Amino acid sequence: MKFLAVLLAAGMLAFLGAVICIIASVPLAASPARALPGGADNASVASGAAASPGPQRSLSALHGAGGSAGTPALPGAPAASAHPLPPGPLFSRFLCTPLAAACPSGAQQGDAAGAAPGEREELLLLQNTAEQLRQTALQQEARIRADQDTIRELTGKLGRCESGLPRGLQGAGPRRDTMADGPWDSPALILELEDAVRALRDRIDRLEQELPARVNLSAAPAPVSAVPTGLHSKMDQLEGQLLAQVLALEKERAALSHSSRRQRQEVEKELDVLQGRVAELEHGSSAYSPPDAFKISIPIRNNYMYARVRKALPELYAFTACMWLRSRSSGTGQGTPFSYSVPGQANEIVLLEAGHEPMELLINDKVAQLPLSLKDNDWHHICVAWTTRDGLWSAYQDGELQGSGENLAAWHPIKPHGILILGQEQDTLGGRFDATQAFVGDIAQFNLWDHALTPAQVLGIANCTAPLLGNILPWEDKLVEAFGGATKAAFDVCKGRAKA
Repeated sequence: MKFLAVLLAAGMLAFLGAVICIIASVPLAASPARALPGGADNASVASGAAASPGPQRSLSALHGAGGSAGTPALPGAPAASAHPLPPGPLFSRFLCTPLAAACPSGAQQGDAAGAAPGEREELLLLQNTAEQLRQTALQQEARIRADQDTIRELTGKLGRCESGLPRGLQGAGPRRDTMADGPWDSPALILELEDAVRALRDRIDRLEQELPARVNLSAAPAPVSAVPTGLHSKMDQLEGQLLAQVLALEKERAALSHSSRRQRQEVEKELDVLQGRVAELEHGSSAYSPPDAFKISIPIRNNYMYARVRKALPELYAFTACMWLRSRSSGTGQGTPFSYSVPGQANEIVLLEAGHEPMELLINDKVAQLPLSLKDNDWHHICVAWTTRDGLWSAYQDGELQGSGENLAAWHPIKPHGILILGQEQDTLGGRFDATQAFVGDIAQFNLWDHALTPAQVLGIANCTAPLLGNILPWEDKLVEAFGGATKAAFDVCKGRAKA
């Protein structure tokens, strides 16, 4: 590009010089030469003055000393003789002399005004010609600038085309030198670029034609030989055999579970029968008379021995629960003497002693610790009373008040239609027992009232002086059912406690 700009500038200057030289070389009409100062004698001056009525203007001034007026005297040379040399032939040496850019002075204008009519026309013609040439030069300059802008735009486009070609095509073959091989917009380079684009388009077309074939080839399944077919069939057979064995094992497991459950039920029934016979032999035929003279015994700690009360409870706003307990836990926690669960709340009422913690009364998952102790393996009478108003509670042991408090599930009524379990703590309604929370020992005379008993009533029950059955849940043989190996035996707590 630099070389091209320099070349165009040089061409423009040469053109302007040629135009000026042409203007300078145009001959005027024949006229006597004007004698230069000091260059001719008086006779020649006189003859020149006589021949010409006024000052003569000629283009010979543009050619220096080579005009038709003769040879001028050099500065400092002696004056010419009175006999001038004959005038030489008129010719142009094409010696360019710079023209003044300024307008003619006032003297020159005056001279032109006083010139002959032919000279005025010639001068006007020269002025018009110069103006036309100047306009032509300006047009050429504007066209050259437009051509320069066009060349820059084409060069930028060629650069973008070259940058868009693949690297393999850009580096292929020797790279042309813009200073030696011509501009980038030459026809040869354009043809080369067209060939490269055409080759690239052909390559893309081939790839597009080969792509579906490759995809189909990769997606098509390989020809299945005889050996894989046999292997697949063996694998199918093995899978079928394995599935059959799994089904057989599941059936066998289900059968074993059913048989073990049935055997367990049969063993429990036999234990109940044997324990009933032992009780009859020990106490005679009147073992269950009166109806409340019995006890529930849980010999070992487990999660399947318990007793269930068959009677449903109503909604309670207060209650008192009293029972006789003899713990055989050996000091590792008394477990759960009873628990009452309702739908949506497994811990509606729970009496619990877990591990080394004190005994607790839970109502609707709210807890109160009771100062009770059953660790001497002896019979003890336990009573707990509660009322929903202010959540007041009281705890009695052997007829004596051991502790009381308030704000235990205050204003919460005991929900009805639950399940009452003796000996186990319910994590769900009627089930999911935990062996670590099971009660080990004997339970008798479990009674429930819908109000709080007075301290005198509690003391009369504990001393066996004023027995009292619960008005909501009395301790009766027909209302209590033993499960899982827990035994129900005849026992009069007031008489048996003295014997024990």
